[in-house]
Amino acid sequence: MSERGSAPGVWTPANIVTCVRIALIPVFMVVAIDARGEAGARGFGTGDPVLSVAAFALYLALSLTDKVDGYLARSRGEVTDFGKFLDPIADKLLVFSALLLLLEQGSVSVWVVFVILLREFLVSALRMVAGAQGEVIAADALGKAKTAVTMVSLCSYYLAAAALALGLAQAGEALALVSWALMVAAVVLTVVSGAQYFWSARHVVFGR
Repeated sequence: MSERGSAPGVWTPANIVTCVRIALIPVFMVVAIDARGEAGARGFGTGDPVLSVAAFALYLALSLTDKVDGYLARSRGEVTDFGKFLDPIADKLLVFSALLLLLEQGSVSVWVVFVILLREFLVSALRMVAGAQGEVIAADALGKAKTAVTMVSLCSYYLAAAALALGLAQAGEALALVSWALMVAAVVLTVVSGAQYFWSARHVVFGR
């Protein structure tokens, strides 16, 4: 533990949690791929029930730990540059690993992935330009809502897959429909929040 008043080291509890999250993302991907069965409606199949439940549980746990590392860093006064760099990467890797798996099996449209990926590139570029000008563009309420709805939607997709694998056809189909609706909402929030970021920081791109 660092002395009082000294800067925290790199390997704080928060940063360790973030690193574990990143390390477990490939594990989640392997489990999710192995859990697949024959494709059915909206890309969902009747895969291995144990692996399907494990894939959902892993994704849910990794999504929830997004809040754990942030809480640890703030509550312990150990917010580090390494953590600020790594935490957004962990979030994006988690979202896009799940999206790419769903895209591959036909559960989501390629346009969903394209819109979300485009927004992330544009907002990241905007933040880099703003940072070079000495400004910080923090996540706003819409941006946080977009992230939350996207995470819930993805969790719902994997819960639907688990329900179908367990033979709960009606619950699985209902969850698949809810997942689709939530993903539509996530895409809308992605576009609106991205536009708001650029409108609020338009002076960064177009000058004052």
